[in-house]
Amino acid sequence: MLASPFMHSAALASLLAAVACGIVGTLVVQSRLTFLAGGASHAAYGGIGIAFHWSLPVLPCTLLFSLAASLLMGALCLRGECRDDSYAGKVDTAVGVLWAAGMAFGIILVECTPGYAGELMGFLFGSILTVPGDDLAVMACFDVLLLALLGCFRQGLWALCLDREFARARGLPVKALFLLLVGMTAVAVVMLIRIVGLILVLALLTIPPYLARSFCNSLYSTMLAAGTLSLLFCLAGLTLSWHADLSSGASIIAVAAAAYFLAHIPGFFTQRMRKN
Repeated sequence: MLASPFMHSAALASLLAAVACGIVGTLVVQSRLTFLAGGASHAAYGGIGIAFHWSLPVLPCTLLFSLAASLLMGALCLRGECRDDSYAGKVDTAVGVLWAAGMAFGIILVECTPGYAGELMGFLFGSILTVPGDDLAVMACFDVLLLALLGCFRQGLWALCLDREFARARGLPVKALFLLLVGMTAVAVVMLIRIVGLILVLALLTIPPYLARSFCNSLYSTMLAAGTLSLLFCLAGLTLSWHADLSSGASIIAVAAAAYFLAHIPGFFTQRMRKN
């Protein structure tokens, strides 16, 4: 397994994805933006359809489309905060519609394009074993971008995630920081699509930060722990996929989900014992 050249590329892709999971996943979980992240991941298929239909580079095209859809969703969420609860419910519906519309648009473009489209299944369920060198370079650039944004806006993002009202009272540009976080989420989603596919990307983006948050005391330590967990899940999933001849993306998420449930077993039995 370790002697296979494509496994080396898969391990490097896992490491690059872990950086994005550690940074953005922690911010998403802490800010309770999981639903919005799910919308961004599924809407990204529209960008994949555009790239396939007009023979454009996949990752840049998908990023632009996902970024546009995510910012639109983010703007709707910001507008919903200024209205009553009934309008907030309409915002959730609008995000769900954009979620589905992006996928439908991509599927229609793929079906209207002549030729074999079997390789697009990798974008739905992940194809970490076949990530080309060019995509690894793009993923590395995405990581550098995320690290640069974190370094420049870390205090504002911290305040936004921990207490939005406090950040607003401090005079911070909450709306701009929120849209920045949404944009960073779109970047992370596009990276992870190559690893586990857009169907499963939400699990890898949220499970490691959720587990890390239970034993970390700061956002920095949570990001580091979440990135480490994400890398371990990817490597363990690759090992399972290799030995059991299973889909790599599904294997990675299966390992992450198993860790999630195992982490909740002690608490479950503790609650049962207290009730008895």
